[in-house]
Amino acid sequence: MSGVIAENLAKVKQQLAEALIRSGRGEDDCELLVVSKTWPAEVVAEVIDAGHRAFGENKVQEGMEKIPSLPQGVRWHLIGHLQRNKVRKALPLFGTLHGIDSLKLARYTSNLAVELGCHPDVYLQVNLAGEERKSGFSPDDLRRELEELDGLDGLNVLGLMCIPPAVACPEDARPWFARLRELRDELESTSGLSLPGLSMGMSGDYEAAIEEGSTIVRVGSAIFGARNYAV
Repeated sequence: MSGVIAENLAKVKQQLAEALIRSGRGEDDCELLVVSKTWPAEVVAEVIDAGHRAFGENKVQEGMEKIPSLPQGVRWHLIGHLQRNKVRKALPLFGTLHGIDSLKLARYTSNLAVELGCHPDVYLQVNLAGEERKSGFSPDDLRRELEELDGLDGLNVLGLMCIPPAVACPEDARPWFARLRELRDELESTSGLSLPGLSMGMSGDYEAAIEEGSTIVRVGSAIFGARNYAV
């Protein structure tokens, strides 16, 4: 299996590089985050052995079970919804949080981060389509609350994150990626703050996301294969 995973990893990295070239961006302008959710530590170790060092987990509990058994020097991102009662456990494990979806959660996470001596990087999750089943800031929320969010002592706000509505093909996701970039640009212009990061794009649509300005893509199944939900 290791040969297949290594081949898939190399293929994704090549496609990422080609998407950056097509969009006139530099080779370091977008990072690959390998999403290791549901995969056991021994499988994740194959990607680490292939030289990759940035991984994303969806659930704090799974990270608690997996991360201690894997080599140090790996950068771990929490990409799923962060529950308030899991923040204290998440902060020592994950240096980057992609699912800060409300001012209330941001304040609480910041306070705990200060208490624990952590200072995580943060992407603010945006619910661009106003989907009832998805969490996230609305664009108007961010317009009102960005200054306070950026000023929280325990968090380093890097930028914005989105998960587009389900679409039939990757090109149908492109307008949502463009909309997130445009919102980021608007917020930077009106606030004077720097929001360099755009966490957008997954296995099925990461090339379109890169072409629309993504700075970090979250890719799992294109590398590992279908999710191992039996774990």
